[in-house]
Amino acid sequence: MLSYNEPGNREGQSTVEYILIVAGVLVAVLVFLSNNGIFQNALNATYNTNINSMLNMAGRILQ
Repeated sequence: MLSYNEPGNREGQSTVEYILIVAGVLVAVLVFLSNNGIFQNALNATYNTNINSMLNMAGRILQ
């Protein structure tokens, strides 16, 4: 049986590593998908640019 001091027993360390990975993924998801997150801001900017382009084109056609 391995004691906690032997280098072959990594069960406790791997559990902590998994918790850190899950926490990192959750932080990344919150940053990118929150209401004022990076992804949401970029998506809104793209929508606004496209909408303004379509409105300008419609204005030129209707003149």
